[in-house]
Amino acid sequence: MNITELYRELKMTKEEFLELVHELGFDIGQRAIKLDDAQAIKIIAAIKEKRKKDHKKSIFTEESQVVPEAKITTGKELQLPEKITVKNFAEKLGKRVSDVIAVLMKNGMMVTINESLEYETAAIIAEDFGYVPKLSLEEVGAEKLKKHSTLVADTIEKEEIKNLESCPPVIVIMGHVDHGKTTLLDTIRKTNVVGGEAGGITQHIGAYQVQKGDKILTFIDTPGHEAFTTMRSRGARVANLAILVVAADDGLKPQTIESINILQEAKLPFIVAINKIDKPGADVERVKKELSELNLIPEDYGGNVICVPLSAKNNKNVDGLLDTLLLVAEMEKEKIQANPKGQTVGSVIESHVDKHTGPIATILIQNGTLKIGDIMQIGNIPGRVRSMKDWNGQNVKVATPAMPVQVLGLKNAPVVGDIMQVVKDKKILKQGVKSYNSFSFLTQIKKEEDKNKTSLCLILRADKLGSLEAIVQALLGIKHKEVDIDIMQKGLGSITENDISLAKSTKALVLGFNVGATIGAEKFAFDENIELKKFKIIYELLDFAKAQLQKLLKKNITYKKIGSLKILAVFKTETKHVVVGGKVEEGVLKKGAPLKILRQNKMVGEGVLSQLQKDKKNISEVAKGSECGLRIDDLNDAQAGDVVEAYEAEETEQTLT
Repeated sequence: MNITELYRELKMTKEEFLELVHELGFDIGQRAIKLDDAQAIKIIAAIKEKRKKDHKKSIFTEESQVVPEAKITTGKELQLPEKITVKNFAEKLGKRVSDVIAVLMKNGMMVTINESLEYETAAIIAEDFGYVPKLSLEEVGAEKLKKHSTLVADTIEKEEIKNLESCPPVIVIMGHVDHGKTTLLDTIRKTNVVGGEAGGITQHIGAYQVQKGDKILTFIDTPGHEAFTTMRSRGARVANLAILVVAADDGLKPQTIESINILQEAKLPFIVAINKIDKPGADVERVKKELSELNLIPEDYGGNVICVPLSAKNNKNVDGLLDTLLLVAEMEKEKIQANPKGQTVGSVIESHVDKHTGPIATILIQNGTLKIGDIMQIGNIPGRVRSMKDWNGQNVKVATPAMPVQVLGLKNAPVVGDIMQVVKDKKILKQGVKSYNSFSFLTQIKKEEDKNKTSLCLILRADKLGSLEAIVQALLGIKHKEVDIDIMQKGLGSITENDISLAKSTKALVLGFNVGATIGAEKFAFDENIELKKFKIIYELLDFAKAQLQKLLKKNITYKKIGSLKILAVFKTETKHVVVGGKVEEGVLKKGAPLKILRQNKMVGEGVLSQLQKDKKNISEVAKGSECGLRIDDLNDAQAGDVVEAYEAEETEQTLT
């Protein structure tokens, strides 16, 4: 038989064929052309037997390996957005555009320098250049924030100095969850916000103004839960000053440190408000010491970090905090200026769709004056200002720098953090509406390595875009090698029958945050046994999702050795089982136990102990020192002197980390 025909029949290359036949003990020369037919038949049978043995699933396949996961060290990590231009992609790679285009052409893509690449395409090319690509859901948002900072700064810089006027400082309150941020703001405003908020935790970024003497201060309140990194970052970028709230009885916590990093990155002056000083266990000095360990030296330790001890709940020294804020604002007055008559720009602080009035955006004016009737553009959403309300809900006709207002008149709900600009051209009202996607940088892309994971399918509804964004980001941040979250659909407003219909077809759970469900949706969900859950506190929604995801995890299986036996005699060898006799050398052997067969300390096979006999009686267990007979299924090779090791499977629950 011709060797070429033989390895082609076996679907192998010549090199693979020769290497394997030598491994199996056949002596064939490198230059051999033909084989004896009898030898060819033996080779085919041997190769097929080896393939069958190699593809047989081990009993111990499900065993969890108690070794650390290997880390990718072959290349540098590269963060990529969902879409990127060829030019920007080349810059990220540190390569010439022509080199990147050449690689794309080799992969069958004819592109120009300004064309956009999808993440999947860019990731493949990045791997070709030796990088480890990672999808960055923050990229688009980060670019928006960078553009935001530049646009606002550039707009104010273009103004003549003589036209600039002092404006109220914009102050952001940051800190760890439950350290008293909302209570502090409540005390400052002399209103009861906490009582009206679920769980005492602020759910949306809100902006408010208060008066201290003849001075006005604008406050931005940011949520403290760990899910809200992006929202806190945005708060810092539109503010002039910050208050970092730390509980005297709790000290610095993860969100406190994260807030400090955000403030330092934004180069934002801040005051540390040491709250809850009247609680048992309060230790102001401990807080100051912890700050010092982060190289934030308090003033009374010889540094420049201002610390104000207070009790927001009992209104102790809150006035002192306001006085300190005004003092710092006075020191920073050259940076807290705007031209009320200049180009109008501002930032979107909150956004939602009201079922009666349509899209509403809360905008903080940063330069110029916004008036009723102005044509505005946020991203590529056009609109005309139909009405404005201040933070008290009072209608206003103009909004000046550092003033937050709710604006009605947009064609769609903008993304939180986007920039509002007043434009003169009326044609803008007719452009861009169809192309706008409010959730562009929340788009979920399922990467190749995630396709084999078990997914928890979710349909999300929320009342406001800021909350929806925070929930999506937090959910997509839950990582595990076996399971993930697949968000089938997300949107604003009540849960509808369409949501339930999609949930039925995709076996998804329907989760709502601060929204209700239509009567039809409730009935449909009940009739079809679709799980529909509504939440008023974000971290309860996240905890529920984690618990559901936890249920999808397979149990960890480990095999514990319980005994071993030395084979003294082989009585019968069949195609799918052997019958042997031996003596238990350690531990016990149990009927049904998975077995490993060792010959000269090397594993040569495995099987299942299907029958156990002693003194010609069937038994379920035999102990050390006893001789017995055993039948081993799924094994056809055993010799006297082989060692049989018996195992017991142990299951443990996995946890999400």
